[in-house]
Parts: sequence; structure tokens; C-alpha cells
Amino acid sequence: VQLVESGGGLVQAGGSLRLSCAASGIIISIAHMGWYRQAPGKQRELVATITRDGRINSADSVKGRFTISRDNAKNTVYLQMNSLKVEDTAVYYCYVDRLLAEEAGTRAYENDVWGQGTQVTVSS
Repeated sequence: VQLVESGGGLVQAGGSLRLSCAASGIIISIAHMGWYRQAPGKQRELVATITRDGRINSADSVKGRFTISRDNAKNTVYLQMNSLKVEDTAVYYCYVDRLLAEEAGTRAYENDVWGQGTQVTVSS
């Protein structure tokens, strides 16, 4: 199983971007999905997570500006980022805490699955 991210790029302060992350493979179910970010010289930090039934947890720094959502039928999580600030510049990572996948007829759980990261750069 892989998490494939898209949607990063360069944007001016005040602009918007939408990130997407799709889980590839035969996915039976996914628990929490979310986004983390890591700026240069800083630790990776939570941006937002969403449970299968839509409960959201988000960082105070992005509340009111970023919106997380998911499409369970597509095994995809989204992050709509509005009113971007220079300090939002970071590599954004998609994250799944636990999923059930099927491969060669066998089902197995995978824990702590990360995407490869997508760069978001906000210029002043």
C-alpha cells in the first residue's frame, strides 16, 4: 500500500492550495487519515486528522484557514489550505494510522503509513 500525494507548489501569501492523498492498492478500511508538516530545521508537526466518521482534530495555527476532508469510497484525504502564510511553508506528509488491505488474497493491517511528502512554499 502506498499513499500518493499531489497538489503542492508555490503560492503567494494569502493564496490557496488543495492537497490530495490517495491510498493505492486493495483497501478494505482506513481508520484515521491526516496531514503533518515539517519545515526546515523544525520537527514534524500535526496539521489535521480526520476519522472515518468525520471527526476532526487540527492544529490551532491552521484553524479557520485549513479544512480537512476525506472520501472513504476513494480512500482519499484532502487538505484545502486558504489564506496561506509564509510560515505555512513546509513539506506536507499524508498519514494513515491503521488500514486493512488485501494482497494476493490475504488481508493484513498496516500501521503508521506515510506518504512521500509534497512541498508547499508560500512567498511573501
